[in-house]
Amino acid sequence: MTEAQNAAVLSKLPFGDRREFEDAARGFLRKPDTLTILGAKGNIVWDLESYKSFIKQDAPAPASVNPSLWRNAQLNVQYGLFEVVDGIYQVRGYDLANITFIRGDSGWIAYDVGTAIETSKAAYQLLTEQFGPRPIVAVIYSHSHLDHYAGVKGLVSEADVASGKVSIIAPAGFMEHAVSEGVIAGNAMSRRASYMYGALLPRNAEGSVGAGLGLTTPIGTATLIAPTKTISRTGEKLTVDGVEMEFQLTPGTEAPAEMNTYFPKWRAMWMAENTTATMHNILTLRGAQVRDALEWAKYINETVDLYGDKIDVKFQSHHWPKWGNADVVEHLHKQRDVYKFIHDRSVNLMNKGYTGEEIAELISLPKSLEGFWPARGYYGTLKHNARAVYQRYMGWYDGNPVNLDVLPPVDAAKKYVDYMGGAAAILAKAQTDFDKGEYRWVATAVKHVVFADPSNNDAKRLLAKALEQMGYQAESAPWRSVYLQAAYELRNGAPDLSAMGSSASPDVIRAMAPEMLFDYLAVLLNAEKAEGTNLTLNINFTDIDKKYTVTVANSVLNYTEQQSDKPDATAHLTKAALDDVQLGAATIEQKIQSGDIKVEGKRGAFAEFFGLFDKFDPSFPIVTP
Repeated sequence: MTEAQNAAVLSKLPFGDRREFEDAARGFLRKPDTLTILGAKGNIVWDLESYKSFIKQDAPAPASVNPSLWRNAQLNVQYGLFEVVDGIYQVRGYDLANITFIRGDSGWIAYDVGTAIETSKAAYQLLTEQFGPRPIVAVIYSHSHLDHYAGVKGLVSEADVASGKVSIIAPAGFMEHAVSEGVIAGNAMSRRASYMYGALLPRNAEGSVGAGLGLTTPIGTATLIAPTKTISRTGEKLTVDGVEMEFQLTPGTEAPAEMNTYFPKWRAMWMAENTTATMHNILTLRGAQVRDALEWAKYINETVDLYGDKIDVKFQSHHWPKWGNADVVEHLHKQRDVYKFIHDRSVNLMNKGYTGEEIAELISLPKSLEGFWPARGYYGTLKHNARAVYQRYMGWYDGNPVNLDVLPPVDAAKKYVDYMGGAAAILAKAQTDFDKGEYRWVATAVKHVVFADPSNNDAKRLLAKALEQMGYQAESAPWRSVYLQAAYELRNGAPDLSAMGSSASPDVIRAMAPEMLFDYLAVLLNAEKAEGTNLTLNINFTDIDKKYTVTVANSVLNYTEQQSDKPDATAHLTKAALDDVQLGAATIEQKIQSGDIKVEGKRGAFAEFFGLFDKFDPSFPIVTP
């Protein structure tokens, strides 16, 4: 069944159109023969060889891979240093995102700097091998996602930024969103990201063939340095090291803080992550706030209105450039129309009474967009994007009172299994449906057996097999990854993700304003431990001259800048000292003893306070209860 469905894709889509392969290879300058990037302890941070070993340019798609996704993988596995135009260069295939370098009068401007210091260092080394040593004079973050800023310390130091030797430029709202998205819900997002990006899957035709947007995420050291210059309006111009730039803010599109950049010298348009070679996510599977498909389309339209007749090349933070004014404008128009269609058609069906699940089944792209390769769902998909539009307008409730207060999964599963005649009867019927290729229904039915009795290995094996086939059929790399990772965990249990580190990295914690840190601590508060606790603590930061009162009452943490005149205790400390306690680098008692924290009043109050917080498990179960 999977082989037949995948074979049908070959006749449906225009595989004879090889223009994207030409674009992906254009401007190639150099690459190492092999590419495995190691961390300081010898750990593998990035291993392109595991993909190169089986994704061959002249090989047909294996039966276990959707041919359209295989084509995407063949494009993404091309790596090395590429010239966009004389003066703009990209290192591709060293990270999930491209790392871009723009030549200034005296050095390089790095535009988006990857996910980890190890990958950004390796990219800079490749650039240096080609052009000789030149310093990084500026860094630009196009938007607030980890793969675009976290490699910054692989290229520049905080000391150079603080001294003014290096400037860092970002869109308005960057720090707020860079910190909050990866921290407040960071543990849950990181766990789901382990499904979405396929980083833990084997690299072969039955495992990961990439992430659609790139190959996968590196497992390296994430860092952050705050911007020194914020772009606050569309049309704002800046000249850095002789390079003139004009910015277009696009908040609420692919990220809550994002910007495109026009380079007049080269008639070059940087599109951040607003137009790539795939349909993107209106709601990412790892979890985030729902994006605005309508605004996304409007901002792309604004790009055409402002710069359409001035662009000779379009490049961005993923995939490969597009050259030639006519081809660039056509690409922008069609990408605009993809997001506009998803929005308008979903809302149209919503207003006819259809629910998100029904809309996902009914919606299909018009023929004029269906065969447009950059509209294919390698990363986002038409189905889950349509449901995201419904969610943005209507929320989780579909209007049917039956679904207003449903039983939780385990309780519901036990009732389903009982109603359906018991586990053995369900598995017998499910095996029959599996043999007919009805994998979606098999997964739905057998899920209840697994949640009713997670020790039923026959059920877990059959569910794993059904999910595996769904993965083999998926055109979307994240869909493939989530199905295959779920199948792996059903067979082997949840992996230990502690080595991957927390999304709340030390640099992120230290970059958080006190208010953001208090918001994060409020999320960490264990309501049961805090039951009956009443604490009032004054916290005076001596380095930033800020004073707060933090209270715990009613199992809730609140804070205010209006200090209490009757606190249980008052602490005088630096923000760094509080960060050390939060990060586990020292206990509150150690900081008090060292004098880094000075306490007046009830000394044990702060120890009691820090004993109220949870430590999140990054490996919580997903596909089992």
